[in-house]
Amino acid sequence: MTKLQRLLSFHSAVAVFPVVLVAVLLAFQGLSAGALPVLRYERSAVLAGEAWRLVTGHLVHADLVHLGWNVLGVLIVAFLFARDYSWQQWLVILAVSTVTTDLGFLLLEPQLEWYVGFSGVLHGLMAAGLVAWLRTESRDAVTWIVTGLFAAKLAWEHFAGPLPFTAASLDLPVVHEAHTYGAIGGGLAGLWLTRRTAGPASL
Repeated sequence: MTKLQRLLSFHSAVAVFPVVLVAVLLAFQGLSAGALPVLRYERSAVLAGEAWRLVTGHLVHADLVHLGWNVLGVLIVAFLFARDYSWQQWLVILAVSTVTTDLGFLLLEPQLEWYVGFSGVLHGLMAAGLVAWLRTESRDAVTWIVTGLFAAKLAWEHFAGPLPFTAASLDLPVVHEAHTYGAIGGGLAGLWLTRRTAGPASL
């Protein structure tokens, strides 16, 4: 089976993790507007001991457009990579991507006062999926095209700033550094999960 045929095949089991993830993001968006200041990543509050913000900051969004971009991203990652890890492994990837994004903020972005959104962690999920593809012997044109587009996006953001069409649609600045930190975490998690095997390692 080619990668394209595999992508077009559907198994209900692989939909569990992305469906639950989208449901969580929608649930957080449904909270009252007054909850956002309490849940967002806020550097001063985190340093004062409000550690929950290191998790909830990635689950809340500024508005429906912001949420919509990230839900779309989750669906793309699910379509491309949901079959490459078990749901337990996806949880590991999600956790590692969250931690590396938070560490990047705390250690390398002292000027970043606050942040909301799932995009940093989302880039970690994408990076882990690409690691799974690249560490198999069935690398094909689809693998290289998706990898090249992802690398080009990160490079563009690093040297030129956020992609114009996404930045223009949002009412808040895009913290593209989150994408880099999340991708590093997801890539590392993917490397660990696929170690010594032709496919994902078991947990």
